[in-house]
Amino acid sequence: MRNRHSIVFAVVALLFSLTPARADDGAIIDRWYSALLVADRTELSELLADDVRIKLDDLGVVQSKQEFIASIDEWKGAVAGAAIRHRIEKSEAGITTVIACYDFPNNDMLMQETFAVTGNRITASSQAAIAENCDGF
Repeated sequence: MRNRHSIVFAVVALLFSLTPARADDGAIIDRWYSALLVADRTELSELLADDVRIKLDDLGVVQSKQEFIASIDEWKGAVAGAAIRHRIEKSEAGITTVIACYDFPNNDMLMQETFAVTGNRITASSQAAIAENCDGF
């Protein structure tokens, strides 16, 4: 019986030790969308690892950190007056999958975005449109 309690305690302790990592990844994702909405170059730069690769599946483009940050001025104009809502669908082993609604003034779009997070930095990201509106969000 004593061995059984030790095993249960070890499993519970392990589960609690994993929870902060997921919470931290969720906090990083929240910071990402907040910074993206206001086109905050400094915050976005801090969130991205130096060797990050950002894959825009619908455009067939892969950007480096420098290329992504350089595109923020153009994004700032596109995101003016918009809202971004997101929810984490799954977070496991440093990979977080998010469903995000980009609600622009004249249209909206539903995206699936995946983030790899290591050491409080986004090391990879990919995004693909899953609907031309956010009705299912």
